[in-house]
Amino acid sequence: MSIVSEIRKRKTFAIISHPDAGKTTLTEKLLLFGGAIQTAGAVKSNKIKKTATSDFMEIEKQRGISVATSVMTFEYGGKLVNILDTPGHKDFAEDTYRTLTAVDSVILVIDCVKGVEEQTEKLMSVCRMRKTPVIVFINKVDRDGRDPFELLDELEEKLNIKVRPLSWPINSGRDFKGVYKIYDKSLNLFEANKTKISKDIVSIDDLNDPLLDELLGKDALKLREDIELIEGVYDPFDVQRYLDGDLAPVFFGSALNTFGVKELLEKFLEIAPYPLPRNSSTREVKPEEAKFSGFVFKIHANLDPKHRDRIAFLRVCSGQFERNKFFHHVRLNKDFKFSNPVTFMADDKNIVDEAYAGDVVGLYDTGNFKIGDTLTQGEDMIFKGIPSFSPEIFKELINLDPMKSKQLEKGIEQLTDEGVAQLFRQEPGNRKFIGTVGELQFEVIQYRLEHEYNAKCRFEARAFHKACWMTGDKEAIDEFSRYKQKNIVKDKDDNWVFLAETSWILNTAKEQNPKITFHDTSEFKVI
Repeated sequence: MSIVSEIRKRKTFAIISHPDAGKTTLTEKLLLFGGAIQTAGAVKSNKIKKTATSDFMEIEKQRGISVATSVMTFEYGGKLVNILDTPGHKDFAEDTYRTLTAVDSVILVIDCVKGVEEQTEKLMSVCRMRKTPVIVFINKVDRDGRDPFELLDELEEKLNIKVRPLSWPINSGRDFKGVYKIYDKSLNLFEANKTKISKDIVSIDDLNDPLLDELLGKDALKLREDIELIEGVYDPFDVQRYLDGDLAPVFFGSALNTFGVKELLEKFLEIAPYPLPRNSSTREVKPEEAKFSGFVFKIHANLDPKHRDRIAFLRVCSGQFERNKFFHHVRLNKDFKFSNPVTFMADDKNIVDEAYAGDVVGLYDTGNFKIGDTLTQGEDMIFKGIPSFSPEIFKELINLDPMKSKQLEKGIEQLTDEGVAQLFRQEPGNRKFIGTVGELQFEVIQYRLEHEYNAKCRFEARAFHKACWMTGDKEAIDEFSRYKQKNIVKDKDDNWVFLAETSWILNTAKEQNPKITFHDTSEFKVI
């Protein structure tokens, strides 16, 4: 089969949302339709001791939240679907931002009770910046929620994007009766079913059919009025405007009850983009090119704690990735081959012989990869747009068991390689500072160090305002480093970093040291 025909089979997307909107539950139900799982577990239920398929880390199971991006693949309707289920918690937004560089479109999950929340706005701003096509799924319509027209207005106002409903709820909460599919003029009545795929009970092709009155009673009139209003107020759905990132189609349903999910999946597969071109440091790379290229957007240590494995997640951008074939690691200027590349079904991994643009491949790694690394079939280029962030919270790592120093050293090295925290070292004394964008990351790191590396630690807060990487005149940097010794550290790549205690101190340092450039991000390292 040709590269072009393989690409045309693939759809790669991320599911994003504010915490608790039902993102991971929706992921499960999509897997259910794809036949990848047979029965969905109840998420965050104390009575049913099952957890979401995509939440495989122990701390995720205990907390009932996603703190790491999971990758899942399944086939449906002749398409190969790659889902990246992202953390919803704001403390792990960095992981989500990076994941958005590896997908071609997004499904945004909104809680119909809470509407648009803070994290939703931040995630959507990244999508808008990248012109990523977005489909909105308004979830939990079987609960007493807000008026759907009010939700549509809020989506347009807060997310700065035009919307067009493609399905419409008939009432909500206890009175919820089903969804009218505007795009094909049919009706699906609601049947609560939390674990299996529910079948359509009734389909109606015409809103004026008297059968609608028999089925819905007085609600039939309201549905007709709502649809008339929608057709009068909202622009007709335009696939190209969706692909350009200017118009978001909206679906309503209940992921927990597997309702409205099939409509979402089938319409997504119909309109969502195939793998898209990617910009590199030298040119635009098209997916149908013959030569392979791809980039690492995530690294995860201990996907399987029993085997202490470390996996780099690679998005294939062009050509064909092949098992046991040598590819060029641009940053290291070395060639590597991979004997056991894998694809994912949450924590289940399958050896893959070949992969094409849009696919996400797991590469077992002994420490050769960093986030943003590019693999090619010989060409020297680096893919752009892997975001990098300055930490907002700084704490010093304190070892609680000197006998486990080696385990602690190895653990903190591997966990910070994953990109959700940054490690800084200060000499003399080998003091270690961890920088993150959220408090929860420290809890996760501490938990994983103890349970995956058998190393105990605690964190002591340090009053730093910002980490700034320094480039410029070497003598000027050396002199500044001697003068500010207590605030000077090195990152994992031995770059000099200034930990400024306040914005005033940082601004003063910039004014008094014109030969030094202070960078807010570490992105200068990969340019």
